[in-house]
Amino acid sequence: MYNEEYRKWLQADLIDFDLKKELQDIEGDEDAIKERFAVSLKFGTAGLRGTLGAGTNRMNIWVVRQATQGVADWVKTQGGTQTVAISYDSRLKGWNFAREAAGVLAANGINVRIYDELMPVPALSFATRYYKCNAGIMVTASHNPAQYNGYKAYGPDGCQMTDDAAAVVYDSIQKTDVLTGAKYMDFAEGVNKGLIKFVDSECKEALYAAIEERQVRPGLCADAGLKLVYSPLNGTGLVPVTRVLKDMGITDITIVPEQEYPNGYFTTCSYPNPEIFAALEKGLELAKEVGADLMLATDPDADRVGIAMKCPDGSYELVSGNEMGVLLLDYICAGRIEKGTMPKNPVAVMSIVSTPLADVVAKDYGVELRHTLTGFKWIGDQIAKLEEAGEVDRFIFGFEESYGYLAGPYVRDKDAVIGSMLICEMAAYYRSIGSSIKQRLEEIYAKYGRYLNKVDSYEFPGLTGMDKMNNIMSGLRENPPAEFAGDKVSNVIDYNEPEKTGLPKANVLIYSLESGSTVVVRPSGTEPKIKAYYTTLGKDLAEAEQSKDKLAGAVKPLFD
Repeated sequence: MYNEEYRKWLQADLIDFDLKKELQDIEGDEDAIKERFAVSLKFGTAGLRGTLGAGTNRMNIWVVRQATQGVADWVKTQGGTQTVAISYDSRLKGWNFAREAAGVLAANGINVRIYDELMPVPALSFATRYYKCNAGIMVTASHNPAQYNGYKAYGPDGCQMTDDAAAVVYDSIQKTDVLTGAKYMDFAEGVNKGLIKFVDSECKEALYAAIEERQVRPGLCADAGLKLVYSPLNGTGLVPVTRVLKDMGITDITIVPEQEYPNGYFTTCSYPNPEIFAALEKGLELAKEVGADLMLATDPDADRVGIAMKCPDGSYELVSGNEMGVLLLDYICAGRIEKGTMPKNPVAVMSIVSTPLADVVAKDYGVELRHTLTGFKWIGDQIAKLEEAGEVDRFIFGFEESYGYLAGPYVRDKDAVIGSMLICEMAAYYRSIGSSIKQRLEEIYAKYGRYLNKVDSYEFPGLTGMDKMNNIMSGLRENPPAEFAGDKVSNVIDYNEPEKTGLPKANVLIYSLESGSTVVVRPSGTEPKIKAYYTTLGKDLAEAEQSKDKLAGAVKPLFD
């Protein structure tokens, strides 16, 4: 079957020279053909993501057209403005895929608002809401290596598409021939017919205004003398992040030169993920050289931001997503109370795999902290519920442990632009009172306890990877562990049982242990990985790390 599909592609007029050459090069290579054609990239709530290349199991213009026809079919049943917003980041083929998607939508009689320059995820979410679109499309593979690209689909609320909508789109995709089934109009023709329009400056300025309105202490940064090193990791963050920081008065910004401008090859960091040290290495070298107070980096689609903070001894220390989530929650709460801008009955939201330290901090400030499934659309869903009740101003902050933050309802996805703004404002504030982010973090640990949160990832590549992952999760449910490293399991929450959790169904297991530690096991929704999240609490860091190492040693054999 897959050989037939391969022959069909080989004989088709694919217009793309790279794809044609790849198909010719693999002729006679059974494994290479099977890997590209035995399955198709599956469209889900996270859209599509895969390596670039020829075939149904690759990202290319034909798979993008097919997916967009599915989105178009769904949009046509929705009424409304019949409009879709499109953005794209610096990845290879990003503009090509965005343009092809626009051509399919226009051929279906659907209006398009597309950015005239690469822009990040929050800009796409904002434009979707600003123009009252039926849907949004973001061409990105987030923090994956350079050989990947992807396609995120958004609903009219600016959140990633719901399960129900994604299922309808997927059903339509399956009925659409990948090479011939999508309607298509040349981009220039769509522009000439008025179906394809660019996002205007009013929309862009409205986004910046919405972000800057969320400053906790407006005007503080202009006189604080903060010295910053920033890396957009060759992605979309450069223009929006530096614009907002300069607007708020931060002018001493040194950009990492090798990572300043868009470059889909990511030649200086093969894995442009601000969670890992390698992605921040160039920035850290520069921070030490110029004596920066802070170094920050945004991922290619600028929805996540990682930082390194300067310590009293002049060294730099990476700050985890959980630590930054707690620091920002603490800063926003204290600052808004001080300024008299804290709403009545404030609400913050975090994912179920994020640190329980945030629960303790939120309780101390009188903030209701809601827990959601992993995936920022669930935090967006909580904002939507508040909006429906006429209480959207109660939302003050949302975060995930994977470096995603949001402090306002203007978009419904994580936003590294506002994250960068608030982190820099927080750093400037602590600097202005003779303190630092590092000092405040230690004060939080001294007050609430030394929590440690770590994540281990186990990869399962290849066509059999998903089967292995499914078998591991099934095994954990059929033969539940009674203990980990001698620490007895006191309670298990299985998010496959929504009647017990009160949340939508999800493939997540949380083990509470007698010591107070927790182990969370969750397959990734976008990559062939299972993640194990550990939370331990000790009298100091060494004790917490020792507990984590014991738990990790006991968990690892489960994934062999």
